[in-house]
Amino acid sequence: MANMGSRKHLKRFKSPVHWPIHPKEDKWTVKPSAGPHAIDDSLPLLIVVRDILKVADNAREAKIIINNGDILVDGRERKDYKFPVGFMDVIELPKSEKVYRVLPDHKGRLVLHPIDKKNAEFKLCMITDKTTIKGGKTQLNLHDGRNSIVDKKYSSGDVIVVEIPDQTVTDHIKFESGTVGLITGGKHIGELGKVKEINITKSSKPNTVEIETDDGTFLTLADYVFVLGKDEPVISLPGGK
Repeated sequence: MANMGSRKHLKRFKSPVHWPIHPKEDKWTVKPSAGPHAIDDSLPLLIVVRDILKVADNAREAKIIINNGDILVDGRERKDYKFPVGFMDVIELPKSEKVYRVLPDHKGRLVLHPIDKKNAEFKLCMITDKTTIKGGKTQLNLHDGRNSIVDKKYSSGDVIVVEIPDQTVTDHIKFESGTVGLITGGKHIGELGKVKEINITKSSKPNTVEIETDDGTFLTLADYVFVLGKDEPVISLPGGK
């Protein structure tokens, strides 16, 4: 296994390609702590503050801002500068009243899309798995690493609307034909389209989805489709989509 660095640091040239840092400016960069998102699917909070939001000139200033509780992730103060921020997380700077949602662009990079305060009151979470627990209730395993216990029936691939920061489930978007989906992986990452058909395989091969866009149709893996609404997205997207 290649040496990625110490437990506290990560070699820059080993960092994910979507991180907005130059691989040769320095030998080391911050390594995300264990959290809701994997290293390859996240950005350390320090890099968000210093390199993306540019509200700090260096790592020391970024750490001070974060430690002061001036950055909220999903409505909660995060004082760990290594905290991993990922897809669909809501980043808020209360002092400047700026709010962002983390989304992928067409190159697979995680970007911060500005949103209004109303959009900041909730986040969307895709159900990756579910289990039945004591009392007959269902525990949902969500894409951002969290779990949610619910009484209603949901399916893997469905998306739930979660109020933040109290985590109350307020709505549900079923993964089905006719819904609008955002592609989160593969060569069509960042594209938006309508779910035309879901192909369920009876073998070990993954399920696929036919997506329809203004430019035509394409096939992608079902795991790459994050549904955003029945007729139109329930969140604002880059480009006003």
